[in-house]
Amino acid sequence: MQNNSFMRLLFLGDIVGNTGRQMVKDHLPHLRRELGLNAVIANAENASGGLGLSAKSARELHRAGVDVLTTGNHVWKFPDIRPLLENESWLLRPANYPASAPGRGALVFSVGECFAPLMVINLQGRTFMEAIDCPFAAAERLVGEAPADAVILVDMHAEATSEKRALAHMLRGRVHAVLGTHTHVQTNDACILDGVTGYISDLGMCGPEDSCLGMDSDIILRRFRTGLPQRFELAKGPCMLNGALMEVDQGRCRSISAWQYRVLKEQDVS
Repeated sequence: MQNNSFMRLLFLGDIVGNTGRQMVKDHLPHLRRELGLNAVIANAENASGGLGLSAKSARELHRAGVDVLTTGNHVWKFPDIRPLLENESWLLRPANYPASAPGRGALVFSVGECFAPLMVINLQGRTFMEAIDCPFAAAERLVGEAPADAVILVDMHAEATSEKRALAHMLRGRVHAVLGTHTHVQTNDACILDGVTGYISDLGMCGPEDSCLGMDSDIILRRFRTGLPQRFELAKGPCMLNGALMEVDQGRCRSISAWQYRVLKEQDVS
């Protein structure tokens, strides 16, 4: 039974390839009902071929019930995503790309008359990644511009756990959740800082379970053992959904937990 005094939110980790997309399309509609979700957000920067996001894939996921798509460093691979970034508010790119980059890095939207507005902020780290603008400065600016009553979620798409955690400490008590993406391995450190800000270092991924970050593990192993370039391929077999399930209101994150969803092997996409 849904409690209308707070929002129930699901934030899905990086969606990987066509099998990850299919898993979302097949199962998100009934999960929204069963979990009593008010909104679903997902990182989709790897949803097309395991690297990048095409306009077609973005629209598929939005139609399947993902309210907001966030992205990261692979967002620019498919040129047709750029007009969509400019024209559709539900598709975000990291806010700390230069202002001249297509699109926007934050969105405020309504999830219903009974709730405060929901703000989603998309950021990208710089440690072991591209040297773009400062995510900490971008976070300060966007949080300062947020509506006074907004529930604020931050996707920190970053390689280094320390950078994700540092952002959470900077924003503790000021936003409702800081959620790490990019590394595809769900972490076991979900917590609430100062009784207000939910945090997890990485949401994990939505894609092939028996894989190396969604890719064929034999190919990745050859790359590590030989040091030679390899053509990556998506792994086959049963898929999973990973993310974080949260209950929040305009005052605080009431609960956050690492969330996983699997189905029986014969029901899975391949």
